[in-house]
Amino acid sequence: MLRKTLDNLPLSRPYLVVTAIAVILFYPTWIRLAQAWLEFEQVLAHGLATALIFIGLLLIHPPQNVNDQSQITPYHFIGAILLVVTSLTWALLELVRIDTLAYLMLPAGIIVTAWALLGLAQTLSFIPYVLLLSLSLPVWADMVPALVDLASIVVGTWVSWFGMTALIEGNSITLPYGRLLIADGCSGIRYFAISILLAMMTSILNDYRWRDWLITLLIAVTLALIANWVRITILVVVAYETDMQSDMLSDHETMGWVVYGLFVLPALYFSPVRRRISESTRAKAKLGFQKLGIAAVITAIVLGPIALAITQPSNTTASPWLLELPSATPANANHMPIPLTLPSTLAQQVWSSEGAWISLAQSQKTTVEEKLVPYLRPPYDHSLWQIQETYRPGLVRVRNILSRKQVIVGQWYQVGSHRAWTYSEAKLLQVLAMLKGEQRFALVTLQAECGQTECDRAVARLDNQISTIETHLTHSKQ
Repeated sequence: MLRKTLDNLPLSRPYLVVTAIAVILFYPTWIRLAQAWLEFEQVLAHGLATALIFIGLLLIHPPQNVNDQSQITPYHFIGAILLVVTSLTWALLELVRIDTLAYLMLPAGIIVTAWALLGLAQTLSFIPYVLLLSLSLPVWADMVPALVDLASIVVGTWVSWFGMTALIEGNSITLPYGRLLIADGCSGIRYFAISILLAMMTSILNDYRWRDWLITLLIAVTLALIANWVRITILVVVAYETDMQSDMLSDHETMGWVVYGLFVLPALYFSPVRRRISESTRAKAKLGFQKLGIAAVITAIVLGPIALAITQPSNTTASPWLLELPSATPANANHMPIPLTLPSTLAQQVWSSEGAWISLAQSQKTTVEEKLVPYLRPPYDHSLWQIQETYRPGLVRVRNILSRKQVIVGQWYQVGSHRAWTYSEAKLLQVLAMLKGEQRFALVTLQAECGQTECDRAVARLDNQISTIETHLTHSKQ
């Protein structure tokens, strides 16, 4: 293995150097990513291992420089332009700390750096390796809700086929002796991520073309999903047959990996193997860095990390938003129909007025490390409070699946002078707010409990309050 690595080092070295240059170009985000790897959270436990696998594959199985690639025009100038544009885009995202998009710029930065320095042909060979490294990015958490919803639908259908007495409501399965909840931990995100990683490693080691790549990934994803659905179904059956008394319900980690192994190990064993041709017959084109690419790297450094350091916002603070609600009285946040779960960085004020509850939770960016729009989990438990009707963006009727209590909820995000109805929209609007020098953020929530025939009046009452508060916050000076 060591001898093979040394023999491959001349082919690996250009790609290792390109990777190192890209890490230097976007180093603030890479540092945060490395810190996330070392936390070994559920959705990113494989991050550090993936990065090591990326380096290992470059050393023992570097990208091929086959003869037909010599016919591909390198287009160094286009690569240089894309490198500069990528650097500018990353600097803007880093300025406003949109972490998810900034992380996604890291593999793009490696690809355009390779394009500018090595040319298009070598970059095309390098892309599969970069895609594998992309699996180490902390973007998996965004897939968890979709995987939970999909698992809830499939498992609910399978449970109904068994003829068990069960009430299925979304991701909640109520059995005669208790209730099972298909929560985030049942999403199967670890199986999903590891299956994709194994599929990419198999594809790289076998030098698959794009068609074989897609087939391998499709098989891997399908097996990961089915394995997780089978695991959850087994838990439901065990809970039903043992009247919720089995120890497996509280400790099912080992069982999950056993089920996953029964699916993935046969797939790995029967996957086709293609050996790379011997090094003596391979085309060993000499890879050198282009002067235009070097100039683009220098320009990207100036317009990226250096410009970012210069353009950081000032630490001046503005007055917090104040709401003038003549008919409202201060209230306890814990007495709201649905108490909110908020981070400690948000200062919350609550008022009550004629059956309506108003919550204003706000913060202000005062340091470089802080985000204008902080990280927010769902303010209330969506598995317990399920949406029954959407009247318009930001205004819904929810019902508690246990108590059947109904609450009208109006909610939006105030980002400087901009209003957003979703968290994703708020994260994007902070770019405009930061460019305008606005550094205040608020989460505004209105709630009103209603009976089955009184919800229309509660909706009208909240609509009037929302219009008043929106106007006040939008026109309030920074």
